Amino acid sequence: MENQTHVLEFVLLGLSEDTELQLLIFGLFLSMYLVIIFGNLLIILAIIADSHLHTPMYFFLSNLSFTDICFTSTTVPKMLLNIQTKTKTITYENCLSQMFFFILFGQLEISLLTAMAYDRFVAICHPLQYTVIMKPQVCGLLLLTSWLLSVCVSLLHDLMVLRWSFCTELEMPQVFCELNQVIRLACSDTFLNDLVLYFETGPLSVIPLIGILFSYSKIASSILRISTMEGKYKALSTCGSHLSVVTLFYSTGLGVYLSSAATKNLRAIAIASVMYMVVTPMLNPFIYSLRNKDIKKGLKKLRNILSIKGHFVSSSEKCS
Repeated sequence: MENQTHVLEFVLLGLSEDTELQLLIFGLFLSMYLVIIFGNLLIILAIIADSHLHTPMYFFLSNLSFTDICFTSTTVPKMLLNIQTKTKTITYENCLSQMFFFILFGQLEISLLTAMAYDRFVAICHPLQYTVIMKPQVCGLLLLTSWLLSVCVSLLHDLMVLRWSFCTELEMPQVFCELNQVIRLACSDTFLNDLVLYFETGPLSVIPLIGILFSYSKIASSILRISTMEGKYKALSTCGSHLSVVTLFYSTGLGVYLSSAATKNLRAIAIASVMYMVVTPMLNPFIYSLRNKDIKKGLKKLRNILSIKGHFVSSSEKCS
């Protein structure tokens, strides 16, 4: 294949060539995307509306919900637009932008889940020092560090892609610009990128998981030492939602990795990647609203505020 240093656009082959199946995919992912937007937005508004939720745990949760919205918004709207307009192309510049934000918000989600695990560790294992350790300045610093780390990682990968020249075959069996698929299309030597990707996976994916597991091992031992069942239940209820989200996030990520390693069917890998992209952000609001009593109270308070405002607006219109 010939080299071409200047690429105008890539071709995203999508999940299926079948027109009827594409309509089904469009409806399915549009529904899932709307659930993600409204579900996570409700979590954010509930936390803002209820002053009792202005704590470190829910501060990180609101940022996680915002990250989930952004994470899916980097890819799903473009996928829906391509299906609707029956186009499969994405410009080189848009591809780089999509990769940048996809990696950024993916890494930010890992960092926030780790920060939330640390918050639960301090709350249960060191309850007397909790307000001293998890003060607003520390929470802000953890959030700022998460953002800076995510931006640096994402920028590093994008800058390395800019060095490549590409072959004339520019088709990707994907619905979005995924780094691994872009690497396959490069005609340049990608050894340095592979090396960076290999060494980056450990510190930025595996080490946070080890930190989360360590935190929960300490939390479990502390809960076992609690004498009353009521105390154990209260401690478990504050951790159950977060642990469920962590399990879902890493299990779906592991599923994508194993499916890509076990099969040579690129379309199957694409389906696994897309499901990873939408499943966790879609289920997070359900997990927190169903398992967390504080969020349930916050949602009820938000509903009451909205109903009062609605009643006030309707009364004003009648008077006018």
